[in-house]
Amino acid sequence: MQLPVLFLIIFGAIIFIFFFLYFIPVNLWITAVFSNVKISIMNLVLMRLRKVPPSIVVNAMITGTKAGLILTTNEVETHYLAGGNVNNVIKALISADKANIPLTFKTATAIDLAGRDVRDAVQLSVNPRVIDTPPVSAVAKNGIQLVVRARVTVRANINQLVGGAGEETILARVGEGIVTTIGSAHDHKSVLENPDQISKTVLNKGLDAGTAFEILSIDIADIDVGENIGAKLQTEQASADLKVAQAKAEERRAMAVAYEQEMKAKAQEARSKVIEAEAQIPLAMAEAFRSGNMGIMDYYKMQNVQADTSMRESIAKPGSTPGTNEKK
Repeated sequence: MQLPVLFLIIFGAIIFIFFFLYFIPVNLWITAVFSNVKISIMNLVLMRLRKVPPSIVVNAMITGTKAGLILTTNEVETHYLAGGNVNNVIKALISADKANIPLTFKTATAIDLAGRDVRDAVQLSVNPRVIDTPPVSAVAKNGIQLVVRARVTVRANINQLVGGAGEETILARVGEGIVTTIGSAHDHKSVLENPDQISKTVLNKGLDAGTAFEILSIDIADIDVGENIGAKLQTEQASADLKVAQAKAEERRAMAVAYEQEMKAKAQEARSKVIEAEAQIPLAMAEAFRSGNMGIMDYYKMQNVQADTSMRESIAKPGSTPGTNEKK
């Protein structure tokens, strides 16, 4: 019975030592003391209870202290609980301090919590970045299109990283400045002769205002001559005017055809009225015979007059047959 009891005692002692070392990280405390980091064992225990890894806080404090930074465990622990990257912030502060860039712990944590890489921002402040713009097309006043590619050299503006616009805004503003400069030029040749006027005009506009970057320079990498947009637009306008004129001419032609058809209809209507009136003549003559207002001799005289008239018409018109009275 003594062996199992001894075994249980040893097992219990091991478990006690494990939990003791887990909740009371003596090794971290010793390391912090020898690194001149003022932190108590009770503070390390409270970190464990607050679910904050003491190793992260202690290592960050040691790194910052060795680099000459003034930090407190409360600040580091608060940033960790807020979801920040403690190691990244400490490295960024060290890089900024070595590069003589004014960066406080509060600003660094704010940048980190904003979702930006504060360490990359510090490196970008030390080593400027070159951004290549996509091809920007613009048309001068003489109608010639120019395609410009520019290179923008920027560095991070630490004070504007929180809430400042990104690279997309810089590219959009640079493109807008290029279009404005070329569009205000009277001749595309002047832009080709002096491409630096684009850089000067764009830089003078203060395009980096409200952004997380500071524009150092804008260099024109390439300028290509595109299409003659002015001539193309004039050609399209002339084609459109031609189509409008053709449409109006077709409208007038249709109106003329309709008017001609209308006149033909009116002529047919008038001819039908003449035929109707001529049909009334035999009836009138018959009525004149019945009433005694016309005799047989009067009828013959009328026939002689008609024959004489027909003969005269045939003489006037050689193509017609004598003795016929054509009615049109």
